Amino acid sequence: MKKSILDVARVIRSKNSGPYELTLDIMFNDRRYFELFRSRGIIDVALVGQLYGVAPADVLGIVYFEPSNAVKVTLRRRIPSGAPGDTDIYGAQQHAPLLSIEFEE
Repeated sequence: MKKSILDVARVIRSKNSGPYELTLDIMFNDRRYFELFRSRGIIDVALVGQLYGVAPADVLGIVYFEPSNAVKVTLRRRIPSGAPGDTDIYGAQQHAPLLSIEFEE
C-alpha cells in the first residue's frame, strides 16, 4: 500500500539558498521514516529531476541530516532570485512538487 509523504513529514518547505540556488527541506516526524527514506534512497536525483522538470546536473546536492531527521535538496534556480521573470523572490512557494511523493512502507 502506498503512503504519502504528507503522512510522515512534519515540515516540507522551500527557500532561497542564495540568488542562484533553491533549497528544499523535508523534516520527518520521527527517525523511523527518516531512516526508511535514507536507506531506500527514495529522495534521489532522478526523482527530484522528474518532480521539478530539471536535468540531473541542476540537482546540486541531496543531504540526509540526522540531527533533525531531515533531507535537504539544493537545486539550481532557473531564474536568479529577483531577476525579471522571477515569480517567487524568496523561493518560499517551490515545495509543492514534493507533496506528491508516495512510497511503499
